[in-house]
Amino acid sequence: MASVQDAPPKVVLAGNPNVGKSVLFNALTGAYTTVSNYPGTSVEVSRGFSTISGTRYEILDTPGMYSIMPISEEERVARQILLDETPHAVLHVIDARNIERMLPMTLQLIEAGLPVILVVNILDEAKRLGMHLDLELLQQNLGVPVIGAVMKRKQGLPELQQAIENYASVPHKTFTYGRDLERDIEKVVTEIHGEYRLSKRATSLLLMQKDSDIEELVKASEDPESLSGLNAVVKYIAFERRADLLLQISLERRKICKQVLEGVITQVDKVTEAFSEKLSRWTMNPISGLPILLLVVYFGLYQFVGGFGAGTLVDFLEGYLFEGYINPVVIGFVEEYVKIEWLFELIAGEYGLWTLGIRYSVALVLPIVGTFFLVFSLLEDTGYFPRLAMLVDRVFKQIGLSGRAVIPMVLGFGCDTMATMVTRTLETTRERIISTLLLALAIPCSAQLGVILGLLSPVPGALTIWLVFMLLVFMLVGFLAAKIMPGDPPVFYMELPPMRLPQMRNVLVKTLSRMQSYFMEILPLFLLAAFILWGLKMLGALEKVVGLLSPVVSAIGLPVEATSAFVFGFFRRDFGAAGLYDLQTGGLLTAAQLTVAAVTLTLFVPCVAQFLMMKKERGFQVSFAIFVFVSVFAFACGWVLNKFLLTTGLLS
Repeated sequence: MASVQDAPPKVVLAGNPNVGKSVLFNALTGAYTTVSNYPGTSVEVSRGFSTISGTRYEILDTPGMYSIMPISEEERVARQILLDETPHAVLHVIDARNIERMLPMTLQLIEAGLPVILVVNILDEAKRLGMHLDLELLQQNLGVPVIGAVMKRKQGLPELQQAIENYASVPHKTFTYGRDLERDIEKVVTEIHGEYRLSKRATSLLLMQKDSDIEELVKASEDPESLSGLNAVVKYIAFERRADLLLQISLERRKICKQVLEGVITQVDKVTEAFSEKLSRWTMNPISGLPILLLVVYFGLYQFVGGFGAGTLVDFLEGYLFEGYINPVVIGFVEEYVKIEWLFELIAGEYGLWTLGIRYSVALVLPIVGTFFLVFSLLEDTGYFPRLAMLVDRVFKQIGLSGRAVIPMVLGFGCDTMATMVTRTLETTRERIISTLLLALAIPCSAQLGVILGLLSPVPGALTIWLVFMLLVFMLVGFLAAKIMPGDPPVFYMELPPMRLPQMRNVLVKTLSRMQSYFMEILPLFLLAAFILWGLKMLGALEKVVGLLSPVVSAIGLPVEATSAFVFGFFRRDFGAAGLYDLQTGGLLTAAQLTVAAVTLTLFVPCVAQFLMMKKERGFQVSFAIFVFVSVFAFACGWVLNKFLLTTGLLS
């Protein structure tokens, strides 16, 4: 096994969200990346490798952070990486347009004693805004390498690679705060005797700001006598300063940044407003933003994902390739060599690991999710999602979420299982639970959505009733959940990257990376779902479940034959919808019954793969509570809708 000394030097990317870290990461590493949870956390970190002048470096892309004093779990993990990974270089990526606001974090990183290289990205947009930056002067004032870049076009990449190669740790500049604050810092520094990855100065500042992680670290590193003296000094400073300490530190850093930037920024004539800037405004204005959103949904989701992905690609892979060539070979092989009936059923039976687990995930779900990820990556690369988040933030606040939750909600229309996994990026436990509930209840995955749209479209008024009902349920349940669940409303702030044409290489790298991540995370869950369904069939339990559910299905005005659609819907969402299709073509459902069935089935329990992901992310108790609530609520809604349609005579 390779020793620690043999491990490649690490380069860590840090910075605010939406400043181009991922683009830089892809430029450095190419497509050879892995995405995994950072050890001991549920936060994803991308890792890859880059060879510069014959030396192989490991590149880590950290979650977005605004400060080394963390507020969210993502910021905590980002700081943990900076401290634990002993990087050869830390690339602090900032947006040139917002350099004054982002530079305080650069000061913090330098202050912490980290090997900082400042990457001033998005220079082209800054230039168009009339900003000229003297980066040589900035480098001189900061005392660290400064590289100007437009990473979308790989401008500045060779210079950055050279800076990484030639980086040598040198004593950092010390930026001096006001006299009173410097006196307090010095008092704390003299009481620190342990060894830390952070500089003593940075550790002192974080202790003074009551950073709980640093307090625990100091507690473990100092002897009891030193710790007692240190705590006494910190408590005295906190008492003397009271509420004004955090503000004072922030103001002092801003003052230093102003001094550092003196002469660096020159404002020249602004270039005429580009179409992309106008489009950016239109996407965030409710009057124009909603029609743009509807166009994106129609062409992106309905036509491309639903029509091309769920139609053309699935027909080719599942209907032509698997059914015509692959399945006959596999099933023939199993029939010839596996003579035990239960083992044959487990591998290649109706609910076998091959026929249901692998074939379903590869031939049915993967093309739908793949086309969805392609659309998602295209929109992400244009900079549309932060603007969509701004557009819906005010509405989402009413249901206990922030605009940030728009990402898992949009992902849910591709695959709810994947979207449930992405809820881990939300800042609070409250937001994660509410978003998980809404995904399980009111967001149909693309496979189910495609079948339901096909079912209801020919029936005048049915699709409108389904859509209105789903929107009402989404808002009502979210509003009530926000009122019932304790916790403060989420604070939302987000950097707006420039809107621009997507770079197809970036789009393809992101799409392939997400598909790889999807396959690694989701395939085992589909195999487990197939195994459970096989076990229930072999035990004869499926028929019993259908029998138990029949009275409930009859109570919402549906024929008993519809019961199996709900049972199979738990194992595969589109199986349930396909069951309704069979009933409709058999003439067993009226227009009203079809609408009631579609609404109830959409609201009904998440598929088993999604439930297993919920259990993994939220724990069994929360997942089971959501499962029970959704089951009862779905049939209650079906009963109410059935009575409403019978009373009003709509769809009759």
